Formats: sequence, C-alpha cells, structure tokens
Amino acid sequence: MKILKLQTLRGPNYWSIRRHKLIVMRLDLEEVANTPSNQIPGFVDGLVRVLPSLYNHFCSLGHAGGFLTRLREGTYLGHVVEHVALELQELAGMSVGFGRTRETSTPGVYQVVYEYQVEEAGRYAGRAAVRLCQSIIDRGTYPQRELDQDLADLRQLKAKASLGPSTEAIVREAEARNIPWFELSSRSIIQLGYGARSHRIQATLSDRSSILAVELAGDKEGAKRLLQDAGIPVPKGTVVRYIEDLPEAIEEIGGYPIVIKPLNGNHGRGITIDINTLEDAEEAFEIASSISKSVIVERYHAGRDFRVLVVNGKVVAAAERVPAHVLGDGRSTIEELIEQTNQDPQRGDGHDNILTRIEVNHDTWTLLEKQGYTLNTVLQPGEICYLRATANLSTGGIAVDRTDEIHPENVWICQRAARIIGLDIAGIDVVSPDISQPLPKVGGVIVEVNAAPGFRMHTNPSQGIARNVAEPVLNMLFPPGTPCRIPIFAITGTNGKTTTTRLIAHICKQTGQTVGYTTTDGIYIGDYLVEKGDTTGPQSAQLILQDPTVEIAVLETARGGILRSGLGFDHCDVGVVLNVQADHLGLGDIDTVEQLADLKAVVVESAWPNGYAVLNADDPLVAGMARQVKAQVAYFSMNPHNPIIRQHIQQGGLAAVYENGYLSILKGDWTLRIEQAENVPITLGARAGFMIANALAASLAAFAQGISIEHIRAALTTFRSSVEQTPGRMNLFDLGQFSVLVDYAHNPAGYEAIGEFVQKWPGQRIGVIGGPGDRRDQDLEQLGELSAKIFDWIIIKEDDDTRGRPRGDAAYWIERGVVHHHSVQRQYDIIHDEVAAIQFALDRAPKGSLVVIFPAEVSRTIQLIRQHQQRLQGETTNGFHSEGMPTSGDLNPSISH
Repeated sequence: MKILKLQTLRGPNYWSIRRHKLIVMRLDLEEVANTPSNQIPGFVDGLVRVLPSLYNHFCSLGHAGGFLTRLREGTYLGHVVEHVALELQELAGMSVGFGRTRETSTPGVYQVVYEYQVEEAGRYAGRAAVRLCQSIIDRGTYPQRELDQDLADLRQLKAKASLGPSTEAIVREAEARNIPWFELSSRSIIQLGYGARSHRIQATLSDRSSILAVELAGDKEGAKRLLQDAGIPVPKGTVVRYIEDLPEAIEEIGGYPIVIKPLNGNHGRGITIDINTLEDAEEAFEIASSISKSVIVERYHAGRDFRVLVVNGKVVAAAERVPAHVLGDGRSTIEELIEQTNQDPQRGDGHDNILTRIEVNHDTWTLLEKQGYTLNTVLQPGEICYLRATANLSTGGIAVDRTDEIHPENVWICQRAARIIGLDIAGIDVVSPDISQPLPKVGGVIVEVNAAPGFRMHTNPSQGIARNVAEPVLNMLFPPGTPCRIPIFAITGTNGKTTTTRLIAHICKQTGQTVGYTTTDGIYIGDYLVEKGDTTGPQSAQLILQDPTVEIAVLETARGGILRSGLGFDHCDVGVVLNVQADHLGLGDIDTVEQLADLKAVVVESAWPNGYAVLNADDPLVAGMARQVKAQVAYFSMNPHNPIIRQHIQQGGLAAVYENGYLSILKGDWTLRIEQAENVPITLGARAGFMIANALAASLAAFAQGISIEHIRAALTTFRSSVEQTPGRMNLFDLGQFSVLVDYAHNPAGYEAIGEFVQKWPGQRIGVIGGPGDRRDQDLEQLGELSAKIFDWIIIKEDDDTRGRPRGDAAYWIERGVVHHHSVQRQYDIIHDEVAAIQFALDRAPKGSLVVIFPAEVSRTIQLIRQHQQRLQGETTNGFHSEGMPTSGDLNPSISH
C-alpha cells in the first residue's frame, strides 16, 4: 500500500458539515487492491491480536464488535486503515470516532477519511495505520515495540499541541457558546470571535487587562504598599539589594520569623519561608537573588495558603494550596513514596498537566532536614512529610476547593484588592489560619496579587468541586446579548463568483461599515488591497475574520480551497450558489458535475438556520440544494414565471427576479422593484444576461441580510465592469477604431455566457482564446467548438503555466474543437505565447470590430491594451492611423489558417 496524498481539513467540508477536523488520505492499495481482508492469510487474526480494542468499533452494524464482523466477512484495506487510524488516536488519549472510506474513479485507489483532535497526531496516525496493516500483511504481526513507539509519539504530539489548562478551559467554554476561536501565530495569543467583534487572550491575560495593572502586579513591593495604604491587611516588609543590609531590614519589619523571596519571581521560585536565624536568612537571600537582583524581606505569617480568583471585580473561586507532600504507610521510605506519588497519571512535567511531578532538589533537602527526615526515612501510617515550603502547584502541590467556605468579608477584601491594582483577572494569594474567618480577626494577610493567574487549581482541584472559572471570563469579554461574530457572506459557483462577491461588498459599503472581502484577484479591506493573488481559500477567509477592523466579511469561496482544507469559517449568515457547470472535473476526485454540486453545496449547508441560502432557481443542480440546507432559502431567477419561484413566493418565501426590465425582490405577495437593468452598469445596458443574474444574486443576498433597497439601488447604479471595480470581468475598452472586451472566462459555461453578448456585436468578432492545462481534453475541445460558434476569427494561445501539459498540447485540443465544428469554418491562428497573441490581435483588429480576450494574466492583458491605446493616440496625433486587417504580419504566428 502507498499513501499518495494526506490533506488536513479544518472547517465544514465535502465529507461533513459538522465534523471539521478530518484527515483525507488518498491511498493506493496496490497489491491488495482486489483482496478483501478475509482473503489475506492471517490478516484478521493478526490485526485483532495487535489491536484487540477494535472490538469497540461499531462500524455500520451499529454494535460493539461490528467492525470485527465486517473484517471477518471481508472488507477492503482502505476501510481497515480508517479504523486503525482512529483506534491509534483513541489509545493515545484522543477521542475520535468519525470515518468514511470511498473508492475513487481510479481502481484500487481510495479516499480514506478519519477524524483527528490534534492535526499532526492525526496525520501521524494515518501513516502509522498503513505501516501497521502492511506489516501484518507481510509478517503476520506488528511488533509491540513499534506499536508502543507509535503511541508514545502520538501522546507527545498531543502534549506538544496542548494549549495549557487555563487557555484550554477558556477555549472549551467559548466552543460551548458557539464563539469561534483562532490560535494566532505569535506569543500563544488566542482570538475569540470574528473581526471587529473579537477579543484576544494570552493564557489568562485579556485584551482588557491594563498594562499598568500588570506591571504593578509584577512590582510586588509597590503593589503591597498600595494595598497597605488602602487598609488591606498585608505583611510588613521591605526590599534589599545587598546581603549586608539584611540585619537592618529584619529589624525594620519587627524581627523573626521572616520570608525572603525574589522581587520579580513567579511559580514559587526562590522563596524561603519561616526563617528564624540570620544564617538561614543569608542563605535564603542568595537563593532569591539568583532570580532577582532585588529581594523582598517580609514578616512571616503562619497559616494555610489560599488562592482567591477575582474576575471582572467578582470573586469566582477560592482554593487552598497544599505544599508537595507524601503520606506515610509504615512500610515505604520517603523516596519510595515520592516515586509512588509521581506515578499518578495526572502528574507530569510543565503546566499543561493537572498536577506536577514532585522533584527532589535543594529546597526538599532543606525542609527534610528541618523535619528531622532523610529520603530513607519510613513514615508511620498517616504521618505527613512536606517536601516544599511553598504551596505552588508548579512544584508538586495539590489544590482543595474552598469556594463555598470563604467569608463574605474576605470576598470583599479580595475584590477591593483586585480593583486597587486594576486587574480584570487577578489571583489573590492569601495566608490565613482559616479562610472562613475574616482576615483581620485571625491575623490573615494578602501576600500577593497576581496577573495571569493559573486556572487549573480551580478547574481541576485535587479535592472538592471543579469550578468553571472560564465562564465569568467569557461573560466579561462577551456580556450576554453581545455578538461575537460579524456577518459573513460566502459566495460560490462555477462562474460569476468574483463579480458577485465584489458587488455584495460594494452594497455592504453603502451601510458605512468596514467590509473585508476575498476574490480571485486579492484580499481587500475597505478600499485597500491587502494581498494580491487568487485568495479564495480558507487562509484568506481567516485573514479577514481575524482582522479587528472588519465589520462585514464577503468571501469568495472556490472549490479548491474546500477540497484542500474545508471552509475557513464554521457558519455563514448568507451562502450564495450562483451556478454549477462542468469545470475542473477530474481534479481532486471530483469527476461528475453532480459531485461538483455536492462540493459547492457545503457553502450553503454551513449557513445558520436563521440565515439564508441564496440559490439559482434556473439551475436544477443549485435549486436542488434547498433539500439539504438548514437555513432559510431565497431563490433568484431570470424568469419571473419559473415554477420554483412561483411556488416559493406563494408559500411566503423570498426571491429576486428579472421582470419587465427590472431587478425586483419578491416577498410573499409584494414586488419591490430595485432598479431597471439598463441603469445597472455591469449589465452593459441589459445586454449581458449573466451579469443581470449576478446582480440579482447580490441584491437578494444583501436584502436577506437586512440591507435596505435604497442602499442596494445606490450600489447597483455605481458599480461598473471597470478595471478598478471588477478587473477581468466584462471590462470593455473603446480604442476608437475598435473595441476590446476582457473577461476571465475559462470554461464552457463562461464562454457561452460571454457569447450571448458578443454575438450581438454588429462588427467582426475576434477571439483570443485559451484554457487551463489541468482541464480534461474534452473540456478544451469544447472551448474550441464554442469559439467557432461565437467568433469570426480565432487566435488560440496558451497560459504561461501549462499545468503539467507539454507546450502546445492544450492549443492542439482547442484547435480540434474549432476544426471539428462542422456547421461553420472559422479562420484561426495559433500563437502559444499569450502576450504575442494579444498584440497580434490588437495590431490587426479591423474598424468596428470587437476583440475578446480570455486571459490567464488579467493585469498584464490590461496593461497591453492601455499601451496599445496610447500608441494609437500618438499615431492619431501625428495624423496617421492604420486600419489593421488580419494578415500573417510581422509576428510570424506559429500556425496560420
């Protein structure tokens, strides 16, 4: 078996609207292409021995053992690889369950689709599944050491991709609220929401966190003085930089016992507590000064260690932090007890784990000595040995929830402390004998106020109730009723996508909001080009949705991006499908126009139930999508008597039609006329029917989203098929003696649409034609046949990028179409180079003719036309102008007929 391709889907896709995280493997079964599992000697038994947990896979039979039944009855290896890839992820701690396997039009080649949680782990699981199955085919087994290594690698990939417990809690809460999120490319920043309605977090810092407050919280001594001035109980202390100043500082705060800690430390590093001698103080100073040049010396207050979490001015959780310790059993040494404790699967290295492994270091030895123990000491049953003086979870401590026990006065004190420092999310460290008693009464104090406090002690306490502390964070960032999304228009279809996208964006701009939109020409925000190129995929969509200035997103959505990665958004408000025609067939295992329709339907299937699917009632494949969408349906049609339209509006539905020369909205019994088509510039005086259809779709999409008729009308009458507004879409140039039309049409449907307009031209019609090299031979031949119907003289050229074809091959198939169109015989020339072909046509265009150019490079073509226009103007100024006629001329075309 051989993996031909691995693709990662990250949004609604061809395989599933609901399951966004899918791997698509294109797998060639090679030698076992025609051999089901039950006919491969020893395969079934070998697979069950290696992965007995496959018994839990229901498969299509719907019960435990269902997949094993299919295996023994006989199923092809693509299906087996799907289940193995899922099971490997399950065994590594990643819960997945969705899979699909389909044979392609190439015999023996399958598309194996399966779910993932972590992208790299999902891709690894696919490769490992193929290795495992191939090994069982070849050797009857898969060595345990190799399986163990696979699972270890998968667990490592999972850990590497982890967001961390605090971020994970916030993201999971966002998902529960249908708030979209992105992981940005810098500093582990997470964006919650879309566009101008988004917020950002970094762990538990939010974009509402004041930098002044964060800096103040980091200045432990300065923060403590501010709290003390406000009457908050804090330990008396001072800051020293030199060890010689220690005795004076100790005397200043009232003597022993004391605490020494670094001024700029975190996670409990460098802290020594309950110091009672100058010798111990000097040693503690050395430890603290290795972390921070300035060292805090403060009065030690005996008591238990508590962390109180304050979010948006309110206490939301409290936990007691118990230092790392072991409990005696009367048999094991302290060293053995530490090892037993570290075997807890919840413990690990770093902050991504619920609990942290206990490490023996200098602090441990010092504390053991104070308690009269060594690592070889055997503790009596129930006897506690503390291994750290501080209670941080990052040094192996545990947390006990105390939220329901904190005294109301302490709640008030902590809330005041957070507000005094100015933090929106604050971790208040409290030392008190009893948190259920007022701090002033029992001698409790606030020792620190922390920015970016960790959440895991509250979300995953060792004892007590887990608290959803992410909920108040999301309530703060997105108060109830506050939107987290911007309106999204998504447009797809075979032809007309770019024009319709640009027109919808132009309509939306009339509302005064900032519009971000993606097209085959580039990404735009407002009136400015952000990135040039074909930007119709999910990454371009996400650039728009991540931009905090964008208030409305209008996204051209092409088939390629959906196939490669899925949609770049989870839902749209308005999905538009313009048409589905034979184009790109044979690419990406989309072989029929029906499959292409299923692919493009992903856009409207992603529309919210209270949103709209805007469908072309004149295209049966598009109209049929209404059966599978959850959104409300709105139809557009060039025929006001279309039976689909009539039935739809009789049921109170929404539609847009071209009737009596008007673009009109039909809403139940009402007809709302927008504008006469001849007054809409892109329709070229109502002569370009396909442009009228594009205008109907755009108008209907905007109206469905609540944009007024007045704004739609204003946009339609000011939007032109110009180089500035719609480059490469029906751009008509008047060069005086003749005219030039530039359009990006590159498939049969596009040629036919342009042909309807061109055939009405009174003069000679000249076509500079070509087709993308990745189309099928019959598609290119059809372009030639259509051109023979449309044009009087044809110049066949090729794209610069032949997309894998030999130079001249695409032109050959187009020529076949021209020649084999028996009803007419057209003059044609073949000039492979696009620039030479365009210049050849422009130099020889007769008076009154129309030169139609279907370019691969739109901007270059427009530049050539403008240069030719300038040259003609210069010749006219000099009193000379040549009326060119089609002759072989000086360019020496490669073939002339």
